[in-house]
Amino acid sequence: MGNTATYFSFDSGKYSFASHTLEIPALKQGELLVKILFITICRSDLNTFLGKRKEKNPTILGHEAVGVVVDLAASDGLVDLRGNTLKPGDRITWAIYASDPQDPLSVKGIPQKARGLFKYGHEQITEDNQLHGGLSTHIILRKNTPVVVLSDSLALHSAALINCAVATVAGAIRLAGSVENKIVVINGAGMLGLVACAMAKSGKATSVIAIDRDEDRLEKALSFGASMQWIPDGKGSHYISLETGQTVSITADIVIDFTGNPDAMATSLALLGIGGVAVWVGATYPQPAVQLDAEKLVRNLWTIRGLHNYNQDDLLAAVAFMEINDDVYQFHQLINTECSIANITEGFSQAISRNHFRIGFEFN
Repeated sequence: MGNTATYFSFDSGKYSFASHTLEIPALKQGELLVKILFITICRSDLNTFLGKRKEKNPTILGHEAVGVVVDLAASDGLVDLRGNTLKPGDRITWAIYASDPQDPLSVKGIPQKARGLFKYGHEQITEDNQLHGGLSTHIILRKNTPVVVLSDSLALHSAALINCAVATVAGAIRLAGSVENKIVVINGAGMLGLVACAMAKSGKATSVIAIDRDEDRLEKALSFGASMQWIPDGKGSHYISLETGQTVSITADIVIDFTGNPDAMATSLALLGIGGVAVWVGATYPQPAVQLDAEKLVRNLWTIRGLHNYNQDDLLAAVAFMEINDDVYQFHQLINTECSIANITEGFSQAISRNHFRIGFEFN
């Protein structure tokens, strides 16, 4: 093809990044070559950087990104999830996976676990398998990757959040069921938690309660749809209202956990009323077991559902939500862009030490 790409590999043995330049390979049938415009670094990337998660090594981290189609290999055209024929110049978002759409799990609505799964930002770099992560000037999207063409009006930095943070939250809301006229608890007010507050609010929840240990994050949650702010009491059994300073309690219909913390998950579960639903999203790296009171679960008819990644319907729901609501919430304001891609290690370190909602890197 003659063109070159630059990517940043991550070595988990050395906890370091290295820059590499290569000639972009010829595309295979069904593949897309995408120039990455902007990427945000999610918590799973930071956990890999810290060694909490073990990924294939070396790899190209990053999957929460937005880009523009440069080239495509298709004799009969490729279409996005809305039926648009893809063409060079389209600004797109894409799922963090590609898998066999005919696999039984895909048919059941769980393509993120189906046969032939390929996950962007998680694959090993080999001589014949590169350009599969977001920390790169270009990425090659494999056949059967769900793709959506984005409106030009959607802010670039906000658009990058769609295919990880927003789509994951859309999946959690789907599993929880309708939030309309429900009391919804959002456990963890990081990026996903704020998106969840906004989705619950836009879904006409009666109350949206944000829980976190960080009071600054709880304050920010008010701007994203939260109606109440709670902090754990430090004893692991109750919550304190940030507004009144008093111990509070409520019977919730839905609890969505983004903390992944076993104690926090168990405590928030106890907020559910009869027939309540809990969706656990945050536990994506090894943790101690959650202590459950099985009798309460049975007698109160609770449902606990786990979510890891999302499906194509969730991606579509995420795009639709951002098209309608980005002007309302301006998610791009949550992204810190102080570090350039040339200072990638410093950027990761600052994201951890300063507890940013997100850091982002722009490719020019």
